[in-house]
Amino acid sequence: MTRFGWTLAIATLVVLAIGLAGWQLSAAIADSQPDGDVEVETQMQDDYETKAREELTPAQYDVCFLKGTEPPGSGEYYQHFEPGTYQCIVCGNELFPSETKYDSGTGWPAFYDAVGSDALATQTDTSEGMIRVEVMCGKCGAHLGHVFPDGPEPTGQRYCINSLALTFVPAEDDAAPPATR
Repeated sequence: MTRFGWTLAIATLVVLAIGLAGWQLSAAIADSQPDGDVEVETQMQDDYETKAREELTPAQYDVCFLKGTEPPGSGEYYQHFEPGTYQCIVCGNELFPSETKYDSGTGWPAFYDAVGSDALATQTDTSEGMIRVEVMCGKCGAHLGHVFPDGPEPTGQRYCINSLALTFVPAEDDAAPPATR
């Protein structure tokens, strides 16, 4: 075999090995996705997107429907740790209880669990030259962020979420004394 033939054979094997490694990584990521993934109906997502064009800021629309990402450390809820519930900015769907929020040090709000198995939808995201798991609202399909298998117990998940995709509803203060006349 000529030198060119050997070079071509080796290059082919390298490409096949990289492809196999990518496939195995993709399968591993899919296996690490949280249980309870749901599919969001396309028409429902289109209806929410039409309404959102009128009601969201350009930055919120970019994150929720164009799959943008806010700069790290810039989000309103990055260092926010009050009791309550985080909801989808588009449809108001309850997503994350504040009890599952933690400081991941990444620059974005991080949660280790959602309010329920149908609150979120996930899918494989191969954009930006990476293989990740995208997190979307289970009700309207708005892009929220990504989930990674490097979070704390008990789930081992790190939901890395854009503040621009969230709104916060504070918990009622049950400890407040009753009003007196």
